[in-house]
Amino acid sequence: MLWSLWCSTGLLRVMGVNVFKLSKSSLRNLDGVHPELIDVVKMAIQITKVDFGIPSTGGYRTAETQHKLFKDGKSKADGYTNKSYHQTGNAVDVFAYVDGKASWQPEHLSQVSCAMLEAAIRLDVNLRWGGHFKSFIDMPHFERGK
Repeated sequence: MLWSLWCSTGLLRVMGVNVFKLSKSSLRNLDGVHPELIDVVKMAIQITKVDFGIPSTGGYRTAETQHKLFKDGKSKADGYTNKSYHQTGNAVDVFAYVDGKASWQPEHLSQVSCAMLEAAIRLDVNLRWGGHFKSFIDMPHFERGK
């Protein structure tokens, strides 16, 4: 795949040196997410070059939560007519964690995407990255395909 040409997670991370860990809140924010997708996130945090976490609305969402995000202009899915993959536990959003702060900068999220996509390949999970969407770019978003 083309993305593999510019993605390199680094041998030291795979060998266990400088491995990042998900925080307790990030793990809690994965409640309700499909187990395969959780496995991808847990492997990706071990091989990523850029630390990352899961925001409070980054995992499973109720219709009400999804609708609020829609009304706030943070999602294209309204939660009722147009449902999000988050509502079935088949999507997760991430943020990069750089210099002690959350980052949604493309250069940071691109590095996280490399780890997520590599982990999905290793685990044989069909994963789509929002950075590859044609209609709009959603770099923090990853969804489990069917």
